[in-house]
Amino acid sequence: MTATKPSNHGVRRPVDLARVHGLSAQAVRNYERDGVLPPAQRSSNGYRRFTEVHAKALNAYLALIAGHGYAASGEIMRAVNRGEIDTALRTIDNSHALLQRDRETLDAVETAVALLTETKPQPQSRKAVPISVLAHRLGVRPATLRKWERAGVLRPVRDPATGYRVYSADDVRDAELSHLLRRGGYRLDHIADVLRRVRDAGGAGPLAASLGQWRQRLTERGQAMLAGAARLAEYLDAETRATVRTH
Repeated sequence: MTATKPSNHGVRRPVDLARVHGLSAQAVRNYERDGVLPPAQRSSNGYRRFTEVHAKALNAYLALIAGHGYAASGEIMRAVNRGEIDTALRTIDNSHALLQRDRETLDAVETAVALLTETKPQPQSRKAVPISVLAHRLGVRPATLRKWERAGVLRPVRDPATGYRVYSADDVRDAELSHLLRRGGYRLDHIADVLRRVRDAGGAGPLAASLGQWRQRLTERGQAMLAGAARLAEYLDAETRATVRTH
C-alpha cells in the first residue's frame, strides 16, 4: 500500500502515519492521547500536525511490541516522552531479564526431557511412600523435600488417617528428576516450572516435540527486541535533533 503524500512538507496528518503501518487514523490519535506518541501541535482549525519525530515514535512503538508486548512497550514510550529515559531503560532491562529466565527454563526442560526419555526408569512400587522413605532413597533430609514442596516442585498428598505426607510413584519420579536437576545447578523455581510443563504436556514425549518451537519463539523474541531497540534509538535521535533545532 502506498502512503498518501503529506499535504505540507514536514507535516503529517494522522492518516499519513497510519497508512504506512496499515492502521486507522483513529488509532494514531489514540496513541497520542495515551502518551505513546509525543503531543502533536494543532493547526488553527484544531487538526493535529504530526512530524517526522512522531513517525519515528510510531515506528519505535510498533517495533517494540513484538519483543516486549503491548503493556511494556506502552510504558517504555510514555517514559521516553516524559523524558524519563532511565525508567524506559529499566522496563527494557526487565524484559530482557524475563527472556533470559525463559531461556534458562528451556535449558532445564531440555535437560529434564533428556533424563526422562534416555534414562531407563528403575522398577518401583506403585504404593505411596512416606517422606522418610523418599528422603532416604534420594540421600537428602526430609526438610529438603518439604522445602521443594513449598517451592512447588513436589505435590504430595496427605494420608487422610494420619495427616502425613505420602508420595505416589509419580511424585517419586518428580523427586528423582528434581534431585538430578538440583545437582546440575538449577534453581528450585526453574525445576518447578519444568515439572509443571511435563505434567501439563502429559509426559516427556509430547513436551519434547514442542521444544524446537519453543526455542524458535525465544529466538524470534530476542530478535524482535533488537529491532525494537534500533527503532527506539532512531526515535531518540530524531527527538534530540528536533529539540536542538527549536533552541
